[in-house]
Amino acid sequence: MLEGLLIGLSTALSPINLMMVVGGCLIGTFIGMLPGLGPMSIIAIMIPVAITLGDPTAALILLAGVYYGAIFGGSTSSILLNAPGVAGTVATSFDGYPMAKRGEAGKALTIAAVASFAGGTIGAILLMIFAPALSSVALLFHSAEYFALMVVGLSAIAAFAGTGQVGKALMMTLLGLIMATVGEGALFNMPRFTMGMMDLQSGFSFITLAMAMFALPEAMFLVLKPRRADTPDDKGGDGKITGLRFSRAEGRAILPVIGRQSVQGFFIGVLPGAGATIASFLGYAVERNIASAEEQKEFGKGSVKGLAAPETANNAACTGSFVPLLTLGIPGSGTTAILLGALIALNVTPGPRLMVDAPEVFWAVIVSMYIGNLVLLILNLPLIPYIAKILSIPRAYLIPFILFFTLMGSYIGQNNSTELLILVGFGVCATILRFADYPLAPLLIGFILGRMLEDNFSRSMQLYDGISFVWERPMTLALLVLALLLVLLPSYRAKRARDRQRGVADGD
Repeated sequence: MLEGLLIGLSTALSPINLMMVVGGCLIGTFIGMLPGLGPMSIIAIMIPVAITLGDPTAALILLAGVYYGAIFGGSTSSILLNAPGVAGTVATSFDGYPMAKRGEAGKALTIAAVASFAGGTIGAILLMIFAPALSSVALLFHSAEYFALMVVGLSAIAAFAGTGQVGKALMMTLLGLIMATVGEGALFNMPRFTMGMMDLQSGFSFITLAMAMFALPEAMFLVLKPRRADTPDDKGGDGKITGLRFSRAEGRAILPVIGRQSVQGFFIGVLPGAGATIASFLGYAVERNIASAEEQKEFGKGSVKGLAAPETANNAACTGSFVPLLTLGIPGSGTTAILLGALIALNVTPGPRLMVDAPEVFWAVIVSMYIGNLVLLILNLPLIPYIAKILSIPRAYLIPFILFFTLMGSYIGQNNSTELLILVGFGVCATILRFADYPLAPLLIGFILGRMLEDNFSRSMQLYDGISFVWERPMTLALLVLALLLVLLPSYRAKRARDRQRGVADGD
């Protein structure tokens, strides 16, 4: 490993590769800030540029820099505009946007930058240490285990529900699962629930749905309630940016969160098919479930822990996703699938022999991740005061800005005008649901995980001729038991809190 690390250092620190790291991080960060243009789109655009470089190492370093740069920068639109254009930053908006609304946009962006840097750096260290061993662990996960992992992800809905909202959260999750069934099914390549519309044959677009659930209702709220932007919220915020630094107490609070979610996010990223989205949702859910009763009340209202958890987890998962890509040649997500295509186009065959046949490629990419995360932190921290100035613009002028990026992001994602009609329709429905105090995050979780849940369940049913895989595969059973505990634990804790309060009242 030490020899490989020295090879990687000598390769990654060459002037051309350093330029690739900085260039990739810059491009990825600014593209990630724009809602609707995620890492998948920009990497696809950058592949011809990378291939013309001729050097596989430089090309992969450039594309990898774009990848984690986009995830790093994707938190900006989630925090400032409540417009997550990348699935991995949806959970960031749950506490990042409330912080921005109460005048703590600078602090929120600083916490996001520090958490992203820590998650990516710790992930790179774990990648260096565990990559060879984890490649064999990843092979133990089959369709049954992935199905159980999706159930664990769905079981986290209680973490996204407010007090007394678990029933509503469950309804919204089921609605998301139903929406995920639109389009071609997993068992048969036959369109379902498309109402004869060819544009729905591949299902609803995530970008369209994310914009409709978060960004569009926000713009509509500003139109329907103009005073909302000028009214101080219940925390006393006045919409002004109060500062960029977080206190020592807040630093001590997020430090253990960063440590836990760096490790958890990395290991989730190692699993092909899991990725940054599931890592961020599970990270948020875990931190909320283990928080004290007082801290739980802050989640969803501007908790620093609720912001740090998904930002750490999604960046660590991005690093972890390179384990199956480089050591097994298995893409763990749509983005790494595009990276796999780029590797093949560059005549590099990823797999168990990559470390032997092309050690300079393997180790240079890992070392470039250290350098890249440092470059991202150096680039982003000085820019935060200027980025946060977006919120000093009167909200009335922000409405057309939000609407423009929402509509353009949805259209560019599919290059289809029908998406705009779907966006507006879902946006109106989401606004009504928000007025009725229904949580929208569980719907998006159900939609994101629904297709993967169905695919893996169908494949497992075919392989085992029924549901016997549940008890025949111990790892699947263990994950399903974990999912059950995640559902029951919040209810048990709430019951204990009620009993304790009743006991105090009786004592009085």
